[in-house]
Amino acid sequence: MKVLIADDSRAVRERMKMLLAEVRAVKIIEEAENVQQAIDRVKELVPDIVILDMRMPGGSGIDVMQQIEKKNHLPLIIMLTNFSHPVHKRKCMEAGADYFFDKSAEFERVIDILKSAVDRPNDDPLTCS
Repeated sequence: MKVLIADDSRAVRERMKMLLAEVRAVKIIEEAENVQQAIDRVKELVPDIVILDMRMPGGSGIDVMQQIEKKNHLPLIIMLTNFSHPVHKRKCMEAGADYFFDKSAEFERVIDILKSAVDRPNDDPLTCS
């Protein structure tokens, strides 16, 4: 499983990489710290899962999702944010996010999602949360 972590905070990216090390199926972890890097890394890596910050230099996670949507390969998209207002969640879900989590309270839920992705049959899609 290939995972892209796009967040402008090095601390968040490092913490997420440490958590991802617990998921046996994660083989490749790439990082991006701004919107353009995230878009470029998606094109290069063709990740299975993209973990996006809602606000990054150069735009937003929604901007990244809009670029991803134009491609054939649609990865699972997990939004992580410090701005967990219901309006933000609705906008992200409408833009194509599969999951939307508050960084301060739900950070570890990302690992649960990845582990369930590994354990599910290939024809059993993940549901939104």
